[in-house]
Amino acid sequence: MIDLHCHMLPGVDDGAATLAEALGLARAAVDDGITHALATPHVHIGRYDNDRDRLADAFGNLRRALIKERIPLRLGLAAEVRLTDDIPRLVEEEQLPFIGEWQGDWVLLLELPHSHIPPGVEQVFAWLARRNIRVLIAHPERNRDILRDFKQVLPLVRSDCLLQVTAGAVAGHFGAGAERRARELLTRDMVTVLATDAHHLQRRPPVLAAGRIAAEATVGESRSWDLVQYNPASLAAAHFDFPICMHSAAVAEYS
Repeated sequence: MIDLHCHMLPGVDDGAATLAEALGLARAAVDDGITHALATPHVHIGRYDNDRDRLADAFGNLRRALIKERIPLRLGLAAEVRLTDDIPRLVEEEQLPFIGEWQGDWVLLLELPHSHIPPGVEQVFAWLARRNIRVLIAHPERNRDILRDFKQVLPLVRSDCLLQVTAGAVAGHFGAGAERRARELLTRDMVTVLATDAHHLQRRPPVLAAGRIAAEATVGESRSWDLVQYNPASLAAAHFDFPICMHSAAVAEYS
């Protein structure tokens, strides 16, 4: 399986605090059946002042440690970017690590405020689209506006946003409301990928398999594997040298 959203990079956000914690998350990911992962530290200027240049050293150190410890996890670097006024500047300065590509566009993992969907957010999506950047919305099933009213997600879909649902939400680890919204998104075929959003071994572990199994009950086995192999491989092909648009069975063999 391929995890496109986790906070494994140590010492840069609210995920792993130390290299030892990062290696623990990596081992747990491998134990869960994850073969490839993108580290997606927060980029939230004023809180987590990360950019491509700052993250590169931490990423290199973690990759070398994975090799030294013989942990068989292939790791790439992207980011979870908070919706702020800093996005245009960071885009123009080429300081945002992208998830990958989808249908010819770069893909940016974007985090909305947990409390609401800001008015006028479609204008941000349009500005990015004019620069061939498509948005992958992180964990929409946990946004409070969407929890209150499912229809709040529809403008995001109409703006051609992709949706990343947390595997643990499908499995019921984030409460009944998030599970209900996650399953409704799955039923309506609005979900592009499942990912762990792992932060800590105890509170937010890198568990993708349970979400895949839970999704299978809603969308069937083939579609559930697409969400953790085929679609993630298509998105992150450049990170891992996957042939683009591989069938999910071929991804497993290639890994």
